[in-house]
Amino acid sequence: MFKLVLISISILYFFSACSIKEVKEPAPVYPVPNERQLAWHELEQYAFIHFTTNTFTGLEWGFGDESPSIFDPSELDAMQWAKVVKDAGLKGIILTTKHHDGFCLWPSEYSKHTIAQSPYKNGNGDLVKEVSDACRAMGLKFGVYLSPWDRNRADYGHPSYIEYYRNQLKELFTNYGPVFEMWFDGANGGDGYYGGANETRKINQLTYYDWPGTLDLVRQMEPEVIFFSQDGPDVRWCGNEKGYVGETNWNNFNKTPGFFEKEREVAEHDLNTGFENGKVWMPAEVDVSIRPGWFYHAEEDSLVKSPEELFEIYLSSVGRGANLLLNIPPDKRGLIHENDVAALRGWKKIIDKAFSVNFADNADINASNVRGNTKLFSPDNLIDGNKDTYWATDDEVNIASFEIDLKKIQEVNYLVIQEYIKLGQRVKSFRVDGWKNGAWTPVASATTIGYKRIVALEGVKTKNLRISITDSKACPVISNVEVY
Repeated sequence: MFKLVLISISILYFFSACSIKEVKEPAPVYPVPNERQLAWHELEQYAFIHFTTNTFTGLEWGFGDESPSIFDPSELDAMQWAKVVKDAGLKGIILTTKHHDGFCLWPSEYSKHTIAQSPYKNGNGDLVKEVSDACRAMGLKFGVYLSPWDRNRADYGHPSYIEYYRNQLKELFTNYGPVFEMWFDGANGGDGYYGGANETRKINQLTYYDWPGTLDLVRQMEPEVIFFSQDGPDVRWCGNEKGYVGETNWNNFNKTPGFFEKEREVAEHDLNTGFENGKVWMPAEVDVSIRPGWFYHAEEDSLVKSPEELFEIYLSSVGRGANLLLNIPPDKRGLIHENDVAALRGWKKIIDKAFSVNFADNADINASNVRGNTKLFSPDNLIDGNKDTYWATDDEVNIASFEIDLKKIQEVNYLVIQEYIKLGQRVKSFRVDGWKNGAWTPVASATTIGYKRIVALEGVKTKNLRISITDSKACPVISNVEVY
């Protein structure tokens, strides 16, 4: 009898397994992110540090003729930077190792315009090492910004400069890694000191740097590095430095030679929204400073963004599926100023309070359609805390909904929703309804979701929420929902 029961159970298990196997996971909607990009998405936010001779001259862009002797921070503490960044909930630091003025924050053997020629630590300082060490000590990622433009170098604009630039990349990636992101911008060519020439030099940005060769060199040293620039190749600029990405934000993008030769407003719009049918996965990074300038200026001490302003930036960057790169410039002492620290602490308190209690943790959930009617794609996967499970519908069902029963009336301020982007970005629009006075009442609507979307619900009081996918490129595939 016992053997018969075992045989029966085995047969049931066999047919159940066969049934599950017949229900295949949704086919990817291309493009899809690679593993490097997936890891980058999960960081969500990190810090930018701008600190060089500009900090002491009051400039934003140094001309390149600044004497290294002015670089003399009296109380520099890289561990203070790292602790402030960590306490703010940021996951890493990208350091401006060399800005357009050409001054190097490490003792490069290829230049005489470096920290080694400054009074800092009697010429024995190495700020890149101090920051990379502090990041490791605090469990933060470390990234580098090495400006392609150099207003100090006599050979900028000539082929020999590319060898110089690549040699410095070798120094950075060999001596200070691992490096999670390499950042470079579009400021290339113009007037400068250029070793005393004091002239204007123009370069062909598309060909001068031989970016494919340069990036291949870096990738050989750091296979997991993410490259950021105006148009990628891994991560794109969001098109502004104001702290937001588009309310419609596709991770898909079309990168073409001469992209920035378009009318600037057109290019910046495209960067801000991406392309619904873009050919490559190139998500947006939002770079913005906590102050009006990128470098510290004492006259801006009263102009530090408030905690509330920083929270709005968070909602319009991370809350729209982009990553946030928040610039926090140290002052002349070499410390993050007290006003900036206070703003960051206040910001962290707002985030912690807003997202402290997830009402969905103990909720019941059901959906209008479940792929293959199997638990493998159940709406329960939306609230199981596992990023690798998801709710999906049948292939022919692009419009669907799920309902969340919160068990009792709650005051709801935010909905967090995430797509399973390993299978591509799909959702084009969705709506949120609350059950009020015996009927579903519209509460909010939005367009794209992507890695993460945070929707403000303005304190609606309801026991039930319905999230309706109103348009999708293919069957929706949603991995996570949270309600606060």
